[in-house]
Amino acid sequence: MARVRSSCRLTCAINSCCSLGHAAVAGRLRVRRWCVSDERRAPPMYLKKVRCGRRKNSRARMAASDEFPGVVAAGGGEVPGRPLTVGSKMLDVGAEMLQSMKPLKKVALHACTFALYSHDLARQIEAHHYVSRLNNDFLQCAVYDSDDAAARLIGVEYIVSDRIFESLPVEEQKLWHSHAYEVKSGLWVHPGVPEAVQRAELKNLAKTYGKFWCTWQTDRGDRLPMGMPALMMSPQGVEHGRVKEELVERRDRRYGVSREELMKGRAEMEEPEWINPNADYWKKSGKGFAVDHKEVDMVLKHMGAASTMPASTGAHLTP
Repeated sequence: MARVRSSCRLTCAINSCCSLGHAAVAGRLRVRRWCVSDERRAPPMYLKKVRCGRRKNSRARMAASDEFPGVVAAGGGEVPGRPLTVGSKMLDVGAEMLQSMKPLKKVALHACTFALYSHDLARQIEAHHYVSRLNNDFLQCAVYDSDDAAARLIGVEYIVSDRIFESLPVEEQKLWHSHAYEVKSGLWVHPGVPEAVQRAELKNLAKTYGKFWCTWQTDRGDRLPMGMPALMMSPQGVEHGRVKEELVERRDRRYGVSREELMKGRAEMEEPEWINPNADYWKKSGKGFAVDHKEVDMVLKHMGAASTMPASTGAHLTP
């Protein structure tokens, strides 16, 4: 059977040459749309620019990250689907006893914070990061919409030290956000962990940068993961970057903390000597990022020979 590589794989470093700036609707920042393609089949310099205006037939195509994906069919509960059967539950228990689950066991920290959509900073969410460390300069976080047992996995955030961030290409740096304000303003908390215990961790975190892709926009009512991933930004202490007070108050009541008290206690915390201006790119450019997709020819490999299949016949695979 021929191995088929996905023709719409999101590249980690989305290239600026496929961008096209445009003025968004009144009251929003300007949004630059990025084209998703397969970098091995279509080198960056050949990526096509796509129109940035909303398409009238957006429900008839896969939605971009800043487009409403349409209506999801009704089902039981918030997420469509049938209840777990006894057989499924027994399988889960048995698998948990027999399998190592090593990556999951590396998750050692829960952080609650907030995030803003890059293409629409007025849309803000509470985000629960479950953090594992690959080393002292790189963290990876599974992001959920709550800390409940039925929480939905809505994305992933990668966190790197300032040393690693400075080694990234400039265009890549624009996709990342800083954490200094988020930490010092009391927005980032580790629920249940005394402030004195987490202080050393927070001090290090304030000097890091993150890249957060949201794959499930539950805040707009999506009952399934729909459309393209959305790039998220961190809160900032400037206009458009401030988190809504009602979101913070709701979080504070749930965990019995006070953002104001946390901010006072962190006032003397050492700040980064310099925050790279390519991070939090919207602050200096007035532009955000939205992700779109485009259809490309598939690459089929069989018996060592490679061939391409036209996108129009991509549903038919040749053995």
